[in-house]
Amino acid sequence: MEEKLKIFLCEDDENLGMLLREYLQAKGYETDLFPDGEAGFKGFVKTKYDLCIVDIMMPKKDGITLVKEIRSINSEIPVIFLTAKNMKEDVVEGFKVGADDYITKPFSMEELVLRIEAIIRRVRGKKAKEQQVYKFGNMVFDTQKQLLTIGDQQTKLTTKESELLALLCAHANDILERNHALKQIWEEDTYFNARSMDVYITKLRKLLKADPNIEIINIHGKGYKLIVPTEEESSEAQLQQQ
Repeated sequence: MEEKLKIFLCEDDENLGMLLREYLQAKGYETDLFPDGEAGFKGFVKTKYDLCIVDIMMPKKDGITLVKEIRSINSEIPVIFLTAKNMKEDVVEGFKVGADDYITKPFSMEELVLRIEAIIRRVRGKKAKEQQVYKFGNMVFDTQKQLLTIGDQQTKLTTKESELLALLCAHANDILERNHALKQIWEEDTYFNARSMDVYITKLRKLLKADPNIEIINIHGKGYKLIVPTEEESSEAQLQQQ
């Protein structure tokens, strides 16, 4: 079962906060709401979150101060600031403390979700580039050497094959959006590039057949999903082999 993205939401406007939480939860994001900066910080240290949405103007502790404290604990977590006034000082100060984006009230819920999705894609793309070795089932993939090892069989991948497999691995058991992959690897989602990616997907499928527990499936209208054994499944398989 896919793990939901967990969002930290700190907003002192009770009605807006509840509305945002309900909307984000309806979109599949697990969301915790906090009414002020002090409560927010106490909640943040107790739970692992994937993204923060923080109002700048709040009682007890403002959003800028809160994010500085959050950054001292987790310097990598993405942050979106909410601001009631479109003031340059707020925006500049927000980016100084490490904001990834900001949105000015009033805003549409749909726009906020689009901004969240864009940030998560960037974060996942960055992690895909940073991680050098992936191990799934009977497979070991070295992204730097562009070497795929399945059992006792080694295959040297082309650059495009390696980049595509790295993205699939970064999104293992989750959907890799087709347009995102095209823009990450080919920098644009033209018809020609889409056809090229289909060819590379076919090549990777043939290679991964060597491990029956690993496969790439099509998600109609969205993209692809690399299916790999979970850690529990891998442990059970190893015990059965002993």
